[in-house]
Amino acid sequence: MRTECTDRMLIYNERHLRLVLTEYAAHYNGRRPHQSRAQRPPDHDEQTVVPLEGRIERRKVLGGMINEYHRAA
Repeated sequence: MRTECTDRMLIYNERHLRLVLTEYAAHYNGRRPHQSRAQRPPDHDEQTVVPLEGRIERRKVLGGMINEYHRAA
């Protein structure tokens, strides 16, 4: 069985478009890993030690088109 995933979203009106673009910009500029920062997000605190064990939680962005992952507290 082959499952295909598309990266398309139906935009209903200008208000919805602005909401989608705002959420995407917040993810792109504020939370996604950056190659120039050794795959750390922009708001990563160098002094904070992140444990390598423990549960990982997923946050869906844009209705699940993008997923963000972080260590559960």
